[in-house]
Amino acid sequence: MIVTAIILGLYCLMIFSLVYGFSKVESAVPEPGGPVTKFSIVVPFRNEAENLPDLLAHLSALNYPDHLYEIILVDDDSGDGFTTQDDRYRLVRNIRASASPKKDAILTAIATAKHEWIVTTDADCIVSENWLRMLDGFIRKTHPQMVVGAVTYVPGNGFLQQFQQSDLAALQGVTIGSFGLGMPFLCNGANFAYTKTIFNQLDGFRGNLNHAGGDDVFLLQKAIAALPDQVAYLRSGEYTVLTKPAKTWRELFQQRVRWASKTGAYQSRAARITGALAFFGNLAWIAGLFLFIANPGRWIILVLLLLKWCADGVLIATANRFLGQPTRYYAASATLYPFFSTVVALYSIFGKYEWKGRRF
Repeated sequence: MIVTAIILGLYCLMIFSLVYGFSKVESAVPEPGGPVTKFSIVVPFRNEAENLPDLLAHLSALNYPDHLYEIILVDDDSGDGFTTQDDRYRLVRNIRASASPKKDAILTAIATAKHEWIVTTDADCIVSENWLRMLDGFIRKTHPQMVVGAVTYVPGNGFLQQFQQSDLAALQGVTIGSFGLGMPFLCNGANFAYTKTIFNQLDGFRGNLNHAGGDDVFLLQKAIAALPDQVAYLRSGEYTVLTKPAKTWRELFQQRVRWASKTGAYQSRAARITGALAFFGNLAWIAGLFLFIANPGRWIILVLLLLKWCADGVLIATANRFLGQPTRYYAASATLYPFFSTVVALYSIFGKYEWKGRRF
């Protein structure tokens, strides 16, 4: 019981620290002056004929001069027949060279990109009309070489949707909070921007091409280790990207296993400590729940269980307010999540996962 109490206490301390860090990241505002930064938007995709028209419609409606950006679509051996004759987009074939299809796709795009700034997003995403304008103003004001932005789900109802939103909100809270604490280690490739210069200085994806995922966090962690002053977080609702949630629990499980599978290769000490505390914190919550059921007189365990609920709830609610999302079904999600995340973490070590019709 003492070990469980200590772990839960440390976990809650970590979460409240991240909430404090979140408050330290200032919201960005539109900058005066005309846009000047040139961007190459990179969209790796595989079998996304259903989603791409929606993304391309939003990219075509960007409030940004056409001559300052290009859109590169990298087809990773799709079998759904997607094609486009629109000369606003460059459609190229992925050149496979490693165990990571997505990193190969980004490398393929960078090799042909006309502009210095690379901006990555996913085929199932939606961007606001001022997405690039906000990024341009932020770059002109702060002069970074790498910019991280927020990602949230397309609003929807139902428990599965809200469970995913709470999970993603927690990840966004950790991302923003860690920036505020001065030790960032998370980002999302659906809203990630960097210059070719810093990409080349970091030797690109070298060192983690054997991992199918991680085109975003591995690169970020290399940048933080080598050039921390060149990395910034752009906190803005207009720079937030919307993505579509998983449609089934199986799809969600496979996605989260893919995300978890790369944590063992994290180079960041903060990432490893946070990941370990998150895993053992959820495991301790499960142990504490059974300890309390077996002996309801152990009120201190109940207090710690409720404290974890409160800590997670504050972080999720804080992130959701910024993301413009409601926090629903929290009690049910908070009860299920420790079991779900523990199974995901263990399966990511010993099992395989499917991604875009491939098994890794």
